[in-house]
Amino acid sequence: MLLSALAALVGLASLSAAGTALRARAIEQSVPNIGEKIDLGGFAINALHVPAGPNPDLPPIVFIHGASGNLRDQATTFLKPLRDRAELLFVDRPGHGYSERGGSENAYPGGQAAAIALLMEKRGIERAIIVGHSFGGAIAASFGVLYPDKTVGLLFLAPATHPWPGGVDWYYRLASTPVLGPLFCHTVALHAGMARLEAATRNVFHPNPCPDTYVADTAPALVLRPATFRANAKDVANLHGYVSRFSPRYREIKAPTVIVTGDSDDIVLAQIHSLGLAHDIEGSELVWIKGLGHKPDYAARLLAISAMEKIAGRKHDLQAMAQRLDPER
Repeated sequence: MLLSALAALVGLASLSAAGTALRARAIEQSVPNIGEKIDLGGFAINALHVPAGPNPDLPPIVFIHGASGNLRDQATTFLKPLRDRAELLFVDRPGHGYSERGGSENAYPGGQAAAIALLMEKRGIERAIIVGHSFGGAIAASFGVLYPDKTVGLLFLAPATHPWPGGVDWYYRLASTPVLGPLFCHTVALHAGMARLEAATRNVFHPNPCPDTYVADTAPALVLRPATFRANAKDVANLHGYVSRFSPRYREIKAPTVIVTGDSDDIVLAQIHSLGLAHDIEGSELVWIKGLGHKPDYAARLLAISAMEKIAGRKHDLQAMAQRLDPER
């Protein structure tokens, strides 16, 4: 009886794994790579590099997406309004989108910052404004500490950068473990993730509306592929320990810095992360927007672009812009 049950379980897992492989291949076929893979020596990083126009008015800008994302997320919202104004680099973080994972160092924000710094060198970008959304905020902060000579300024959008109470969701912990993690990623994660993809996406935007074409435009389903899901889980599972060790170094950042966050973010605790950055980085500007959730890159896009302009030296009253976005006004 036990052997029969075990055989049935193995058969079910095999069937689920086969279904995962087919669905993962279908996801890739539906969203082909829009970037280019660059060899960094041992692994390749994928990025969408957009040269500046003939008369750029901004320095180069590097965009770092958050957890469960890929370069399409930031490119969808920022490419069109910034095209020709600056040299733009939208990065698939190591293990995400169409980037390879690389070594174990890339399971931490510091390692991913190093990969992005090397990518900039490969692309001939000496210095840039570094824009980090959510998990990308931890990478942007690490970049500002580790590569000050490459940093024109930093823009944090709903960043995750400091130790927080509690842990992470159970599926991140499970997917990041040895043995059971790969099994979970190859049998269950993709199917469960596809079933709740739309709802999860709306939750990330809450209470702000999610654009109707967001899922089609940004391909969040790419994270559900087994290797990517496991890389993402390791990133998230490692974040608390990393920022606990590294966040005291944020005080070393001297580059112009703007932090854009909202009081209605249910994904990260703005009172810990954004206020923490504002406290740690001398001279930084915190822009606190009432009614804003976790996606200021979409819900407050014009303000975010104005923040890039301010980092580059242009005068803007970001606080007045934030007040105009208050839904109660």
